[in-house]
Amino acid sequence: MADRVPPPTAPIPRTTRPLSESLLNEKWDRCLSSMLIRSGLGLSFGVVFSVLLFKRRAWPAMVGLGFGAGRAWEECDNSFKRAAGPTKDGLRVIRP
Repeated sequence: MADRVPPPTAPIPRTTRPLSESLLNEKWDRCLSSMLIRSGLGLSFGVVFSVLLFKRRAWPAMVGLGFGAGRAWEECDNSFKRAAGPTKDGLRVIRP
């Protein structure tokens, strides 16, 4: 009777997400909130300038919206690229 096999144990379900997934989710959340805030600020500045200077034309509001969204896009793109590239830790890189 020494050949008895113990019953298989059920796998323990994972309650937390992996670290990399949570970091990626935080970056996406930061990017989307930045896009919303910066686009809203650009749109509001565009509306103010449209009312005050440009006789209520629509293009200053759209330009402000585009500037805000573009700024947020570049900031988000840099945050993702910074994570993918090798870290230099303050070392100077000499290019040929």
